[in-house]
Amino acid sequence: MNTQPVRIGTRASKLALVQAGLMQARIAAALGGGLGAAPLIHITTSGDRIQDRRLMDIGGKALFTKEIEEALLDGRIDCAIHSLKDMPAQSPPGLVIAAIPEREDPRDAFLSEAFESLAALPQRARLGTASLRRQAQALNRRPDLEMVHLRGNVDTRLAKMARGEADAIILAAAGLNRLGLGHLARMLIDPVEAPPAPGQGALAIQTRAEDADAPWVAVLRHAPTALAVAGERGALMALEGSCRTAIGAHGRLEGGRLHLIVEALTPDGARRFRREGEADVSGPAGEAAARDLGLKLGAEIGAEGGEALLAPQ
Repeated sequence: MNTQPVRIGTRASKLALVQAGLMQARIAAALGGGLGAAPLIHITTSGDRIQDRRLMDIGGKALFTKEIEEALLDGRIDCAIHSLKDMPAQSPPGLVIAAIPEREDPRDAFLSEAFESLAALPQRARLGTASLRRQAQALNRRPDLEMVHLRGNVDTRLAKMARGEADAIILAAAGLNRLGLGHLARMLIDPVEAPPAPGQGALAIQTRAEDADAPWVAVLRHAPTALAVAGERGALMALEGSCRTAIGAHGRLEGGRLHLIVEALTPDGARRFRREGEADVSGPAGEAAARDLGLKLGAEIGAEGGEALLAPQ
C-alpha cells in the first residue's frame, strides 16, 4: 500500500509501548512489510516528567499529548497512538483522530491486597487514585474514605499500594488487561453504576488531517467503538471536560441504537448529576447523531450543576 515507512509516536511507558506495539503490527501488515515499515518513536511528555503534582495544577490531560502532537505537526512522526481517555475533547488545528480500533474493557478495576471491594473497605481506609472522577465517584458511595493522590504508571501504583501507601487503588481494566495483569483486579466496577472516563478502554490513532484517509488508517477503524465513544466525547465536549471536572460516560450499542449514560459529580462526591438517553446511529450520519446525544446530555448536566462541578485550582 505504501513504500514510505509510517513513523509511530508513542510515550515510552510500558503500557504505552504495549498499546503502540499492537497498532504497529497492524499498520506494518497493512503496509505489506515487517515492523520496520512502522517504526516506534519514543517521546517523553510533560505528563511523564512531572509526577509529584496533580494534572489539574500543571495543565491537565494535554500534558500527555502536547509533545507528541508537536512532533506530528513538525513532520517528525506520521501518526500517534494515544489512550483516548487522555485526549482533550478537541485536537489542535491540522490534526485529527483518524481511527479508533476495537475497544478493550471500558470498566474501572478495584485492586487491594486485603479487601474484595470498595464496600468492604474499613472506615477511613485510604483509596489511591490520581483521577478526580474516580475520587468523586468513590466519595459519593463512601464519604468516609481518605483519598491518597497516586500518579505514575501501573507498576508504580501497584508498588505504592504494596508498600502500604494506600489500602486500595482503582485503575482502568483495559490497561491491566493489555499488560497481562487483569487477574489482579479484585472486582470490576459496574459502568452503569459508576461510568468510566469518556473513551476509556479505547485507543486513538491521531494523524495530520491530510493523512486521515490513508489506506493503512482505514484498516484500524472499528465502527461500533467509534459510535460509542463519539457519544461519550460529545458529553466531554459539552461539559468542557478537563482534569477539573469529574465526568463519567458509558455508551453501549444495541442494534442500531446507542444507549448513553453521562454523569458529573462535585469534586467531593456529595452531589451527582446524571442523564441517560438513546439515539438511532444506524445511518451514515451515525457518529454525528451519537455526538449530538452526548452534547445534549452533557449540556443538561452542565446547566444543572454549573460552577459546582469545577474543582478549585
